[in-house]
Amino acid sequence: MDLNGVVRQMSSATSRVVEAAAPVLDLVDSSVSLLWEGYRFGSRRFARAGADLFDTRLMLTRATFTYGEEAARHFYTPDRLTRKGALPLPNLALLQDVGSVQVLDGAEHRHRKAMFLSMMTPAALDELVALFEQEWGEAERRWAAQEHVVLLDAVHEVLCRTVCAWSGVPLAEEEVPERTRQLVSMFEGAGAFGPRNWRGQLLRHSAEKWVRGLVDQVRSGRLDVDDQRPLRVVATHRGLDGNLLSTAVAAVELINVLRPTVAIGRFIVFAALALHEHPEQRARLTDDDALRAFAQEVRRFYAFFPVVGGRVAEEFVWRDRSFRRGEWLLLDLYATNHDARIWGDPEVFRPERFRERSPGPFDLVPQGGGDHAATHRCAGEWPTVRLLERAVGLLAELSHDVPPQDLTVDLTQMPTSPRSGMVVHVRA
Repeated sequence: MDLNGVVRQMSSATSRVVEAAAPVLDLVDSSVSLLWEGYRFGSRRFARAGADLFDTRLMLTRATFTYGEEAARHFYTPDRLTRKGALPLPNLALLQDVGSVQVLDGAEHRHRKAMFLSMMTPAALDELVALFEQEWGEAERRWAAQEHVVLLDAVHEVLCRTVCAWSGVPLAEEEVPERTRQLVSMFEGAGAFGPRNWRGQLLRHSAEKWVRGLVDQVRSGRLDVDDQRPLRVVATHRGLDGNLLSTAVAAVELINVLRPTVAIGRFIVFAALALHEHPEQRARLTDDDALRAFAQEVRRFYAFFPVVGGRVAEEFVWRDRSFRRGEWLLLDLYATNHDARIWGDPEVFRPERFRERSPGPFDLVPQGGGDHAATHRCAGEWPTVRLLERAVGLLAELSHDVPPQDLTVDLTQMPTSPRSGMVVHVRA
């Protein structure tokens, strides 16, 4: 059955209120199936179960998958879930790491989260976008001198230069390829086990050593950085106990600024793919509202994070099912962004839907959901939207050709991207 058929089944089956406990699917461990099926793993089983939740096993541990707006509301109820133990250690080490804001709870989480939100002021985001535009312009001149450019790689480098300049991180020209490779390897390896994950772990260790050195230099006064720059903000941040973060944790948190910004490159390349496959959209990008609508539809339509997990900290009941402390709950982000109950025609790329409605905190969830100050774990959503909006405008203006290539988006690959990386020929 094709994906449209799966979606139609999901829409029909899940329109009924499920009165019983979650169906139990895949009594044998589903870890291999998840890796084999990728982003469609949950959608296929929601359709089979006729429900918006089901139980299975991952890595020999019982797990409950959920999806949809109502599921997201429960998932992001304050203090209901903890992120401790919610990700396998190899994936946690690449995406978040021990001691980071994402794995804290309660007052400690809110205090650390406030540090990140303090960096995301309108003025700071305006500067981030301006730096991105400057770096893009310089890169565009380099691209025009080349026979062809793999846009995914090229945009990652632009974003690495941008976020380092914005964060106050010194970056010599000869360092750019290495630092870009380190940051990219973290999110590319997080969706895999084996060699790709191991490579990410090795490159992350190198990046942490680099960033720890920067934190030490700021604290010792050997590196002068403006007070508002994330490098100084993180290096001088004090926890609720009044103490500075350990050097190791400070490095983790600065990487949690750098890495997600570089990861926006996937959304930007998906935007380029959407413009290529829907050329009629280019003429509609005439104002800020149109750019914003297009950017939001890119975030909804294309695959980014597949799921987000938590462990139950506060017992609750949903769908006549009791969720007890310690249970592993997974919210399927991809299935929620493709939920026909919310979006009506989820497999159609239609930016106009975001001119008709503004996304809420529990329906558009490519980077998670909930209130930013309390339950939403991704402080990078605001810069993502701002940078992606600007990138859409720049792509629409970019004079380029797209030569024949394999632009398949493989949904069994996590994280995914156009198979070719989106090769373009930029005209001078």
